[in-house]
Amino acid sequence: MGLMDLPVFTALTDKMRWHQARQGLLAENVANAETPGYRGRDLAQFEFGAQGRAASSASIATLATQPMHFSVSSSGGEGFGAQRMASFEITPEGNGVTLEDEMMKVSTNLMDYQAATSVYQKSIKIIRTALGKSA
Repeated sequence: MGLMDLPVFTALTDKMRWHQARQGLLAENVANAETPGYRGRDLAQFEFGAQGRAASSASIATLATQPMHFSVSSSGGEGFGAQRMASFEITPEGNGVTLEDEMMKVSTNLMDYQAATSVYQKSIKIIRTALGKSA
């Protein structure tokens, strides 16, 4: 079993991929802010609950070769689907994108992505330290 097969790393990888996909949608919203009739899109909020259920359903079994060894298996994440945003402000040309709101979402998305990458890096350092390798 590889280090990246652990449920915590799978969940963090899925979270970072979600942020990348969301950043692309937010960039499209900003790019089309003045396109007549354009409606902004956003992703449904990422839920760690699905990852937690996958981790809690992981099967752990001892191997016959040495009782101190064990293996963990779990199922991976799911895809992300873009959804239309519910906008309260519609411009005269029928556009539902507000640049201020989109830029706030971009900033929040960036901070959340940086937090996920930081947790990912710290987790790898902790595991390397536990294994006795220099971090």
